Amino acid sequence: MISRKDVEFRSGKETCAAWYYRPGGKSGSSIPCVIMAHGFCGQRELRLDAYAESFAKAGYAVLVFDYRHFGGSSGSPRQMISIKKQLQDWRAAVKFARSLGNVDPGSICLWGTSFSGGHVIRIAARDHAVAAVIAQVPFVSGISVALSAGIKQSVRLARAGLKDLFYSYFGKVFYVPAAGEPGSVAALTAPGAIEGIKSLYPVGYVPDERIAARIFLFIPFYSPGRWAWMLKMPLLVQVAAKDSTVSPKAAYKAASRAHNVRSIEYNIDHFDIYTGKNFETAVRDEIDFLDEFLARRSSRLKK
Repeated sequence: MISRKDVEFRSGKETCAAWYYRPGGKSGSSIPCVIMAHGFCGQRELRLDAYAESFAKAGYAVLVFDYRHFGGSSGSPRQMISIKKQLQDWRAAVKFARSLGNVDPGSICLWGTSFSGGHVIRIAARDHAVAAVIAQVPFVSGISVALSAGIKQSVRLARAGLKDLFYSYFGKVFYVPAAGEPGSVAALTAPGAIEGIKSLYPVGYVPDERIAARIFLFIPFYSPGRWAWMLKMPLLVQVAAKDSTVSPKAAYKAASRAHNVRSIEYNIDHFDIYTGKNFETAVRDEIDFLDEFLARRSSRLKK
């Protein structure tokens, strides 16, 4: 039986809420740990528990956290994405996981999806003590996302971002929908984005479907895939061939920069990987990767 405990850790002046999973029969032993956080405007409840339970059943400890300003974590205003703060949250999460009594601090894997799939590359590029990285359908190039959105949509979002930035000087927020139809002023407008996000909602879940628009001013300048060449640890990149939200081509380009990389392609769209048989296939590939690199590393360090 696996166990899940509500925990929290400090990041800056705020607190990040998290779930800590421990596999059964592992008490008193030092085990590898997977650290997880969601993508653009996501939080733990949107299917991360399904991944964490799968990893825990396979024998891994798992720490799943919400960024500041989202979910169970503190931070005001709500639903505000700050790339700088989210990277700080990742560093705080890694530090916290390494402090946990039964976690092997030398056998930490960073798991990121979509927007956080880029974050984990950025973090591991500077923290060479990280043992492995999983980047699922990763956002790795802000330029590619902006170009795929088109000039008209980029201008719409930039205007919304400037409006929100102006509002911020008065302590206010200008929000836009997290997902919308193609051509609307929303964060995610690729065909099927609305249905894709809603497919992740658990029964009875009441979402906050807004996002502070200021993030649109920074996304084009954030390309974490450029840091992949600095990774010293094994990297798994999972690419959705039909991805209409992030660029598969950019993901492969980032993967090509890494020294020890495994790329797996799935003939699906961005949100298909989170549910059903596609999820089962993807998570099985992730566990195989963990068993090969993380568990083996942990066993070698104990000898």
